[in-house]
Amino acid sequence: MAWNEPGNNDKDPWKNKGGNNQGPPDLDDLLKDLGQKVSGVFGGKSSGGGSGKSFSSVGIGLALIISVLVYAFSGFYTIKEAEQGIVLRFGQYAGTVDPGLRWKWTFVERIIPVDMQTTRDLPAAGFMLTQDENVVRVEMQVQYRVVDARNYVFSVTDADDSLSQSLDSALRYVVGHAAMDDILTSGRETVRQSVWQELEKIIEPYHLGLIIVDVNFKDARPPEEVKDAFDDAISAQEDEVRFLREAEAYARGIEPRARGRVKRMEQEALAYKQQTILDAEGAVARFEKILPEYQAAPEVTRQRMYLTAMEKVYSNTSKVMVDVEGGNNMMYLPLDKILQQQNSGQRIVPQATTSLSQQPVSSNTKPSSSGRSDRFSSGRN
Repeated sequence: MAWNEPGNNDKDPWKNKGGNNQGPPDLDDLLKDLGQKVSGVFGGKSSGGGSGKSFSSVGIGLALIISVLVYAFSGFYTIKEAEQGIVLRFGQYAGTVDPGLRWKWTFVERIIPVDMQTTRDLPAAGFMLTQDENVVRVEMQVQYRVVDARNYVFSVTDADDSLSQSLDSALRYVVGHAAMDDILTSGRETVRQSVWQELEKIIEPYHLGLIIVDVNFKDARPPEEVKDAFDDAISAQEDEVRFLREAEAYARGIEPRARGRVKRMEQEALAYKQQTILDAEGAVARFEKILPEYQAAPEVTRQRMYLTAMEKVYSNTSKVMVDVEGGNNMMYLPLDKILQQQNSGQRIVPQATTSLSQQPVSSNTKPSSSGRSDRFSSGRN
């Protein structure tokens, strides 16, 4: 049965008490009912006309005040000391804020914090083809920092990913123009500097807001299949360098000593030369002094020179020859043996030696120089 049929007045949704009026409900009654419900929610009473309206006004005011306070407090945010904040208003760039406590319009503005002081690391590695058509695995690491927050966020979609792709491109370009031996051994620093320069050249047109702090060449090695052969080759190169260093050190040690010996020999030669010259000059001076005497008395000078020469000769021997005038025997005194036997407590009797010369010598005449020379030359030493 429908709600508007006769006999069903209690089912009227608009609470039409008259029963005959089928028009829309009264707007004042609807507002009154809504106010009672809101005041009931905030603790008011639903019965009574004037009191219901007052409570509904207070509830709405409190709700508005609380909403404003919540909205105001929700707009506060903090930018850390090492960061800068990018402000977006309705999705559009509106400025950059410095570190500190800030406030934004909630649901209107959005803040993107960007770390400006932390140094970030970006690795790159892979197998690459060298200029001499060899395959080598290179590992490199880039350290960078953000210097322009706006360019870092808006210049490209992802600045870190763009830097990673640029690093891979620069690394492959440099390795592709270098020999494998240079990459593995002596040319590592050159490769590092070349990668740094090429990377800065690539990212410069994109204005990524980044600065390259350092580029580290971590490792470079051949594929595992040929690693042992390359290790042997590198070891041989290191041995070559070591031998060269040792040879240079030996040369640096030998050369000063050789120069010293040469200098000493030169000084000795000069001294010998000077000594020889002085000896010759002394001999000439001595001869010049003897010449007048020899010219005055040749026989006496000749005899004196002979005796002086014999004295000089026999002064170097320990044997003594005693010549007895008027006889053919000479006494031989072995002084070296006598001194030796004195030390051992024995005694040696001098023995007479017969002269080999049978030429008689007169007691009244002095032996000639030639006879004395023959006697001494034929005697035993």
